[in-house]
Amino acid sequence: MNPIPVLSASEAAAWDAAARTQYRVPSRVLMETAGRAIAQVLVAELPDAATGGVLVAAGAGNNGGDGWVIARALHAAGIPVWVSAVDPKTDDAIDNRALARLDGVHELGREEAWPQAAVALDALLGTGAAGPAKGDVLALAERLAAYGAPILAVDGPTGLDLTSGEAHGPIHARLTVTFGGPRRGHLLAREWCGKIVVVDIGFPPPDTAWPLLVTDRWAAGRLPRLAPQMHKGDRGRVCVVGGAEGMSGAALHAARAALAAGAGLVKLVAARETIAAAQASLPDLLTVESALGETVEPAVAEAIEWADAVVLGPGLGREPRAARKIFVATVLARRPVPTVVDADALHLVTPEALAPNPRPLVLTPHLGEFRALAGDALADEAANDRWSAAARAAAKLKCTVLLKGVPTVIADLRGPEHVVASGNPGLATGGSGDLLAGFIGAFLARGTAPAEAAALGAHALGRAAEQGARQWTARSLRPADVLAALPEVWRAWRDVIRARPPVLAELEAPEVL
Repeated sequence: MNPIPVLSASEAAAWDAAARTQYRVPSRVLMETAGRAIAQVLVAELPDAATGGVLVAAGAGNNGGDGWVIARALHAAGIPVWVSAVDPKTDDAIDNRALARLDGVHELGREEAWPQAAVALDALLGTGAAGPAKGDVLALAERLAAYGAPILAVDGPTGLDLTSGEAHGPIHARLTVTFGGPRRGHLLAREWCGKIVVVDIGFPPPDTAWPLLVTDRWAAGRLPRLAPQMHKGDRGRVCVVGGAEGMSGAALHAARAALAAGAGLVKLVAARETIAAAQASLPDLLTVESALGETVEPAVAEAIEWADAVVLGPGLGREPRAARKIFVATVLARRPVPTVVDADALHLVTPEALAPNPRPLVLTPHLGEFRALAGDALADEAANDRWSAAARAAAKLKCTVLLKGVPTVIADLRGPEHVVASGNPGLATGGSGDLLAGFIGAFLARGTAPAEAAALGAHALGRAAEQGARQWTARSLRPADVLAALPEVWRAWRDVIRARPPVLAELEAPEVL
């Protein structure tokens, strides 16, 4: 299976151009394949269309040409279809309108009343559109938005910039079907797109430098496997360091997550209060008490030496700041085992502790922590282009950077970024980041490469949140619910649903209840 890229508008245009010029796939073939793929998805996802019919709003460019192909395909199958369109301006769109007319597709006049169809189709503007819709296209889009039927958007909803994610409206889609790979704007503005379905239309393999979408199939192929003869030492030893007085929960969440992700042994280094809480509620853990101060106690040093991976930071606390900074630097100066630097440790780590460090490091900042790590310039860039900012931060800090958000972007020095689009607003609650750190730590402890461990952890978290929201709703979701849903993720990755061409990937609309 080819990787699925995440594309800007310019990258999508370059891919299309390469297909036509370098690989000699005629543009009419691409359009025909795209339209028929969408017709197939439409009937599968919105089955009322088969009896209630489809109203197609077609623009002047090739997106409108796709709409005319869809109309022809539906009409040929006996599905009622009506087209309301502006005059086409590209050769392919003009030719496909002519074919549709020849086939007897019902074309509505500009002022003609629209019949009530079961589904509406937005084929007005494609990936290359930027800024608000104007003129006749805007009038059609506004009429479509007020129409009342569920809308399928071809490539993207009219008014959504598919590079920046800036949404001008007026179309909110129930379903968006795009080609080859999702666009950045789809992932930045999920609420405008509904469910996103990526279909294959015959593009050549994508540029290897483009960011890659993390899918269940990708994750299932990289999840560390268990073997019948394994013992607890074979499954990875994770040391979680954090849990200052009054901050027990974060460290316990990370430790629970490491166990739930498959670690064989987890040792918690924390303050006395957190150790007492762990001993009372989580007997699976090994524990080491620490003052988390300037001096790393011998037992703490031994725990770090024992570990296959370290998770540093959940509930660590930032005060007293000088002592905590020394503690973080001392932990990072010890045996170079793979380490997740998370939460409070992201505010305490120094460039000196990062730059010469021989250990694989995964940093897991949200945007505020990213500013503290990478500086104002890159943080400002991340607000507009999180892909570039994450890649530049990874190059600057010489490590793997997981930039949390919608979507989450993982970058390192080895190759293209990984993009995780799973999850929902239920993760916007305290403790979710601690679970993520624990997941990544468990995968690192099994020898997974840092970028892949980070991507696996983020996708597992997102998929568990989606599963949990189906049972408890996103509004009520808490870290314990996410962990309770995690076994369903492992089962799903064991039995990944087989491909069903032309569909390459599906991203369900995030649960917001």
